[in-house]
Amino acid sequence: MIKKTLFIIGAGILAFSCSTPDETGTNTENTDTVSVKNEIAEKARAFFKILPDNANNPDNEVTAEKVKLGKVLYFDNRLSKDQTQSCNTCHNLDTYGVDNLPVSPGNNGGNGTRNSPTTLNAALHISQFWDGRNKDVEEQAGGPVLNPVEMEMPNEEAVVERLSKVEMYKNMFKEAFPNDEKAISFKNVQKAIGAFERTLLTPSKFDKYIAGDETALNEQEQAGLKSFIDNGCTTCHSGSLLGGNMLQKFALFGNYWDLTNSAVIDSGRYAETKNPADMFIFKVPSLRNVEKTFPYFHDGSVTDLAEAVKIMGKTELNKDISDEDVKNIVVFLNSLTADLPTEVKAKPTELN
Repeated sequence: MIKKTLFIIGAGILAFSCSTPDETGTNTENTDTVSVKNEIAEKARAFFKILPDNANNPDNEVTAEKVKLGKVLYFDNRLSKDQTQSCNTCHNLDTYGVDNLPVSPGNNGGNGTRNSPTTLNAALHISQFWDGRNKDVEEQAGGPVLNPVEMEMPNEEAVVERLSKVEMYKNMFKEAFPNDEKAISFKNVQKAIGAFERTLLTPSKFDKYIAGDETALNEQEQAGLKSFIDNGCTTCHSGSLLGGNMLQKFALFGNYWDLTNSAVIDSGRYAETKNPADMFIFKVPSLRNVEKTFPYFHDGSVTDLAEAVKIMGKTELNKDISDEDVKNIVVFLNSLTADLPTEVKAKPTELN
C-alpha cells in the first residue's frame, strides 16, 4: 500500500494587536484586531470547505454490514501470502493510517518504493496512489493484496479460495452482499474494504472555524492560516481536504532531490503512463493530520514537518521561508489533526 505528504506551503506572519481594557476594566480586543481576524476567516471560507460527514460512492453503497466486513478484512492477515500482513500493517489506524516509515516492508521482507499514504479521509481524494493511477478506494484496495512486493497473493482466485474456507466470512459476505449469487468475490473484497475506508473521516477544530466559530483557532494558528493563504499555498491545497484534489509537478523550481536528499529519483506518474508530460507529476497530498503522518513526500525522505515546509517554499514557491513564518505555518497545520474514535481503531473481535 502506499503513503502521503506535504506540497505547497506559504509564508507570512500576522501580528495581532493587544487587548485593551474597556470602561469596566474588562479586556476587549482592539477593533482593528477583530477586523483582521474577520478578514482572515472570510478569506479562509473562500478557499476551504468543511469536511463532509460522508464519502459515499454511488457504485458502492455504504451499509453497516459492508463496513463491518470491510473492517475485519482491513485487519486480517489472511489477505497476505504468508498471513503476516494486513492493510492495517502499513496503514495503522492507531497511528493515523500510516506506519511512520519512509517505505513499508512487504510480505517477503522487501521494501516498497513509495511512502504509504494515510487511509484517513482518502476516500474523498480525486484519485488514489501517489501517481493517481486508481480512481477510488475500492479500486485501490485490491492493488496491494496482489502486488508481489506488498501482500504478494498470487491472484484473485487464491484470495477468494482462502476466504471461502473461513466460516465467519461465509456469513459476513452473505450479509453484506445479499443480492449476489456468489457473495465471496475479489470485487466484493474491494467493495467491503472501500466501504470501511469511506467511514474514516476526521473533522478537526479547523472545521469549526470554517463553519463560523472564529474562536476555534488561536491567534498563532490564525497567523499561520493567513500566511498559508497569502503566499498562494491554496493554489494546490484547498477544499475540504487542503489537497488531494489534483496532480502537480514536484518540483516546479529546481530538483526536489537536491533538497530532500532522496536516495532514488522517482519520475512520478511518468512511470505509469510513459507520457513525458507526466514526468515528476504526483498527487497533491491532503494536509489533514499532516502533523502525525510523517515522514513526508512520496519517498518519506523528510521526517520533520518544519523542514518539509521550507522545502515546499523553495520547490513550489521559489522562496526561502523565514523560521518565524515556518513556525506559525506548522502551528496552523497542527490544527488539522483529529483522531478516530477508539472503537474504530480497535482490532475486530472476530479476529481474536
